[in-house]
Amino acid sequence: MQNETTSVLTIEQQKKITLTGVESVDAFSDTEIRLTVAGKKMRFTGAHFKVLSFSKGSGAFSASGEVSLVRYGGAKGKFFQRLFK
Repeated sequence: MQNETTSVLTIEQQKKITLTGVESVDAFSDTEIRLTVAGKKMRFTGAHFKVLSFSKGSGAFSASGEVSLVRYGGAKGKFFQRLFK
């Protein structure tokens, strides 16, 4: 049986991202952040991103910026995209 990791994603007013259960920060730029969460890929796109903190030990991650799209795993992001309209 695999250990399951609980992840909690909070996006405050499309300006601040807080996420638990992050295994790695794969890439980041001013317009995109790519993470691995519970073995799946997660991508945030937007503008003016800044990584505020990341603890590999605890899996806690936070960033600021203008979030316009979130994609998780193989999903096309349509669920999250509708949240931001």
